[in-house]
Amino acid sequence: MSVEKTTMTDAWIRGVVEAIHSAPNQAVLYLAGGASQALGWLLSVPGASNTVLEAVVPYSRMSFIQLLGKIPSQHCSQQTAEEMALLAYNRGLKLSSPGYPVVGVGFTGSLASSRPKFGDHRFYLSTRTSDRLSVSTVTLSKGLRTREQEDTVSSHLLLKAIANACKVQAASVSHLTESDMSDEHETHFSEDQELEQLIDGKICFKVYPFSSETYTPAERKIILSGSFNPLHDGHVKLLEVATSFCGNGYPCFEISAVNADKPPLSVSQIKDRIKQFEKAGKTVIISNQPYFYKKAELFPGSAFVIGADTVARLINPKYYDGDHGKMLEILDGCKRIGCTFLVGGRNVDGVFKVLEDFDIPETLKDMFVSIPADRFRIDISSTEIRNSGGL
Repeated sequence: MSVEKTTMTDAWIRGVVEAIHSAPNQAVLYLAGGASQALGWLLSVPGASNTVLEAVVPYSRMSFIQLLGKIPSQHCSQQTAEEMALLAYNRGLKLSSPGYPVVGVGFTGSLASSRPKFGDHRFYLSTRTSDRLSVSTVTLSKGLRTREQEDTVSSHLLLKAIANACKVQAASVSHLTESDMSDEHETHFSEDQELEQLIDGKICFKVYPFSSETYTPAERKIILSGSFNPLHDGHVKLLEVATSFCGNGYPCFEISAVNADKPPLSVSQIKDRIKQFEKAGKTVIISNQPYFYKKAELFPGSAFVIGADTVARLINPKYYDGDHGKMLEILDGCKRIGCTFLVGGRNVDGVFKVLEDFDIPETLKDMFVSIPADRFRIDISSTEIRNSGGL
């Protein structure tokens, strides 16, 4: 490659990476068998921490199997690249700052190596965002390039794919020859399809950032979970008080589309609930985890706002197969990943109770924080509103 062309390429790479880092998107990358230079380019330009949440190179067979959670029918295939991108997307959702769009990147390649290959030199790359799956399939001419050159080609195309996923304009710089073969296609998802994927467990949650307030990326989530059927002023006030009580954080409501002992919500039911938050200008997360210990895994380091009635269930061994030790182990797991519970007073069996009315196990006391009744108290529930005809 000429010095002039190398300089142009270097300038293109830096320009694209700077544009990616300036976009709000946050990404997780799973790369196997090539495109290694793309990772170096992303990390070498200032601002990488704005974009890259995590990068994993599952190079060994066992690493690849553990990443996918299964033995793939083919390590280098379109299906595997798509599965890697989806895994990366779900991982990105868990690691991302509240309200920031996520990109999952999957790449798997079979490029030139120290031993001659009988099959094609090829690679597959895929990106997944909330509403789009993009896939590229490339077959390179054998014997035309060294391994390093094939890695460079795959890295350029991967960088361009990430730019497209971040909706960044990347001027086309072709590194393929007429004898190379490539194919690209995209699948777009409607909101209904996204929610169906969530109910089916393909994606772990979807954020609706309706709040107009701005928060720093480092702030933890302060989450009020419930069915919100309907959302009422008590819910809004409780989350406001809890947020002020914490001193900082990203307040959001959370609804699980999947229930522990009822059929899952339908897409239309979910969308009806969402409309309430859009009208109120409040951020809501739709997840598929009804249990708090599973919510804690989805949102590590978060503060969960709960009522005293929920505390009664959380520390009752009845809900852990009658096993007190299992209860301690599960709640201690929530504690180890930095989760806390902010407890507001609530009517329990006709009596108004606060955190201090419960016998919290000694090892768990510091993860429960009481919201004083003089800061928040409301005795009405969504059920009572529905029964009174208020809905």
